[in-house]
Amino acid sequence: MSNYIPKDLSFDESARARLISGITKISKAVKSTLGPRGKTVLIESPNHTNGITITKDGVTVAESIALLDPVENLSIQMMKDAARRTANAAGDGTTTAIVLTEALIKAGEEHITSDNNVTELVRYIKSHIPFLFEALKKCSKQINDDRLKDVATISSNNDSFLGGIIADAYKKVGRNGIVTVENSMNHETYATITNGIKVARGYSSNLFITNQKNDECILEDVLILVCDQEISNILQIENVLKPIIQQNKKLLIIGSCSTNVVNTLAANVVRNGLKLCNIIPPNFGYKQHELMQDIALSVGGKYFSEKTGDDLSLITMSDLGHADKIIAGKNQTVIIKSDQMTSEIEKRIAELRVQQENTDIVSDREFINERIASLSGSIGAIYVGGNSDVEQKEKFDRVEDAVCAVRSALEEGIVAGAGLSLFYVSELLGSNGKGNKDFETAIKILKQALKIPLLQILENAGLDFKECYSKALNSKSKKISNFKGYDVKNEKYGDMFKMGVIDPLKVTKTALQNSISVSTTILTTNAIVTHARVEDGK
Repeated sequence: MSNYIPKDLSFDESARARLISGITKISKAVKSTLGPRGKTVLIESPNHTNGITITKDGVTVAESIALLDPVENLSIQMMKDAARRTANAAGDGTTTAIVLTEALIKAGEEHITSDNNVTELVRYIKSHIPFLFEALKKCSKQINDDRLKDVATISSNNDSFLGGIIADAYKKVGRNGIVTVENSMNHETYATITNGIKVARGYSSNLFITNQKNDECILEDVLILVCDQEISNILQIENVLKPIIQQNKKLLIIGSCSTNVVNTLAANVVRNGLKLCNIIPPNFGYKQHELMQDIALSVGGKYFSEKTGDDLSLITMSDLGHADKIIAGKNQTVIIKSDQMTSEIEKRIAELRVQQENTDIVSDREFINERIASLSGSIGAIYVGGNSDVEQKEKFDRVEDAVCAVRSALEEGIVAGAGLSLFYVSELLGSNGKGNKDFETAIKILKQALKIPLLQILENAGLDFKECYSKALNSKSKKISNFKGYDVKNEKYGDMFKMGVIDPLKVTKTALQNSISVSTTILTTNAIVTHARVEDGK
């Protein structure tokens, strides 16, 4: 009985009421941030500087919430899951996912009666996901350079300065490039672009330095040896070292070298003026193996690995890769090459994108992003600054969301923003259930819930739906268009794409799918088991 833990049980309407109470609380905190006129949330947090953080990021707000009531807190955990999965898959749309989840549950509570078979009803709701996805896809447009800034600006809370920096970075790195977000060391926010491969390792000896001013080893027109086995004796690479010295060529060794080998190479650099450099392999474990394969493929060299039984002593000049320039610093190395992307690299990038789609682990997705960036040869970094730690953290969250949103938009295109696309596809849901009560109820729930994001954005701005959409409602069709809507920021009605009010299709689809998953789980819940809480003093 040592593992005995007493439980509390909740059933039926009472159990669902407590779940919905928790959902209402987290949603009220999160949905106030939705839209260009959404409010920020102030959070007491021991994980941030000075114990506080200010944010408009839905997943940050959600993650900060935990409730005393165990049943309410279970619903909080489920809502967090919806937000987290949306952020992991698309990088943005967390607030929309939470707003939709609450809307679906409330619509379910309103329309579901004792006459409904909830299991069948939920099945009908889920069966409409492919239809909704296809309808959203038909409303979408492919993104171009002009619209990059619009996506970035909206996702960074309508900050045109940040939107411009992010859009410029993506234009420079290209569609296959990757943009990362880092903290700036000062108050300025800026972007840097590296046209090449960035390896998170520096030179193994400062005797390799050629530029004393910047403490860097800079070599141009350089050959590259890539291996994961330790070079313990200089004779192991004699086959390539001799012709390199005779022909006065330059060599970068990406691989572990013994102290004796490093000293020998460094001594030849200092005494004989040879152009050599060594950096140790990046990362560790399976990640190291994969990164080294990518580097070898990028520079057009052979990867000598113990895992595949390669013998380094058999290396020839044809096995070496080539780069136009390498810049090895104390902590990182940049390999610059101007060669066109080969078919092998394009094939590897395509394979990595498939891998990325099939993993939900954030760290793995980010690692694959790094690999794609290395292979494509374009890496951008946005450094976020602020006048205070609190300001920097809040801005960092917005930039991170915007970077991910642009990435999603590049993958699948864009739809009209401000909740308009979801509102529009809700109007396409027709009743063809032939009198099936569960089917009809499922349609009612979806039609009601999908309108809520648009209505919430207007509510946050203190605007009225009928007034903002009077042109559509007064028209002959009295139907909302899939591209004409209301720009809350500039307070005008028009073409959402031309006005730059747009959302990535992937973000909208992911938020919808995750909200349906969580809400239908809660709607079918009839019993809840929690650990019994003992009051103080009892």
